[in-house]
Amino acid sequence: MTVSNNSVYISGLAHEYPQYSQTQEQFADLVTRLVPEYITSPGFQRLLHVNRNTQILSRPTIFDYSIWTKADAKPPTIDELSQIFRTTGVDLTVAACKKAMKEAQLSATDITHVVAVTCTDQGSPGYDLFVSQKLQLPSGVQRALLHGVGCAGGLSALREAANLAAAASSRGRSARILVFATELCSLFLRAELQAACKDNENLHIAPALFSDGSAALVVCNGLAMRDDQKPIYELQEWGSAVIPGTKDHMSYSVSPSGMIATITKEVPKATVGAIGTMFDQICNPTGAPIDPTTFDWAVHPGGVTILQGAQQAMNLTDDHIRASLDTYQKYGNSSSPTVLVVLDKLRRMGKGRDDVVATSFGPGLMIEMFRMRRCRDDESQQALSLGVLAKAHRLGMSVVSRLSRSGKRSSVVHRVRASKEA
Repeated sequence: MTVSNNSVYISGLAHEYPQYSQTQEQFADLVTRLVPEYITSPGFQRLLHVNRNTQILSRPTIFDYSIWTKADAKPPTIDELSQIFRTTGVDLTVAACKKAMKEAQLSATDITHVVAVTCTDQGSPGYDLFVSQKLQLPSGVQRALLHGVGCAGGLSALREAANLAAAASSRGRSARILVFATELCSLFLRAELQAACKDNENLHIAPALFSDGSAALVVCNGLAMRDDQKPIYELQEWGSAVIPGTKDHMSYSVSPSGMIATITKEVPKATVGAIGTMFDQICNPTGAPIDPTTFDWAVHPGGVTILQGAQQAMNLTDDHIRASLDTYQKYGNSSSPTVLVVLDKLRRMGKGRDDVVATSFGPGLMIEMFRMRRCRDDESQQALSLGVLAKAHRLGMSVVSRLSRSGKRSSVVHRVRASKEA
């Protein structure tokens, strides 16, 4: 494909999960071991009910829960949890970043900007600094760290990177932006579990839904793309919006022993209801009819109800959201990096549709959406083949021309010799 100087591309994309994981059965066994005194409480029973119905096969975690006992039930302090994030979480992020940079064929000195996001660490300086230092990025790299956007964060960070890349293009400058999103939701398992057991009024679903993970990607403008680089997606349009009247539907509040998520029953209906409006804004700005089923969809897998609701609202099949379903079932919801993991998986699940819509949701409630196009290897090969054919054609015409000129000269020589002999 032909790279445009005015376009923005994802040129490297990767994700990383920790080594441990937990099935539904293992989660039920764990919480029973941690708080056996609460097993008959309404909150505990509701949590087990949610766990049985998530349809998540396993959820990655940084902890080896197999060795935990009732003595491990007490939540650590928020400072202790932050230290874990700034070591284990940073290492997880660095691993994802290295894979994304390798695919993009970039070294640390090539990176011009960093855009990071997390909602599971609040310390300053932010973890983006420690990741940058471990990667040995130049001290002059421009950094931005996003907070408060929750599960929407992966696309929020991508939107910031896309805007930076477009701004650099308008100034005639190259932009190679490293984007990463990391969440260690399991840090707050014990605080969440205490809240669920002691609260008989509200539903606490986070312990049965969230997992740990990291995703990274490299965003480049056309001016930064070399001939030997292969872009993955071309970013065509993007935007975000707050859904009116929904600010109390989802929150993540800080407590002395961790962060407690509040996710109300209204969240699926509100988020699903916003998809169609945002799709028209991002993918259909002229008002001309456009069929959402002509796109592949990378929907943030916030839960079964959200995925099913998105399908119904946009008339999508399981095939349209196959990467979202696969990510959710195998890894659960890792908050901000999850939709980026979906995009990474989607490109590896067959040829698929040329155009892709990615969307995610977070506290606010807010919705993020991107329209992007796959950068096909076969298109590049086709362009290369056409170039070879064109070159061969020009070479052939050149040979014919030389032969023609040679033939004319021979004819002239022959006529001159004939004249002299006469």
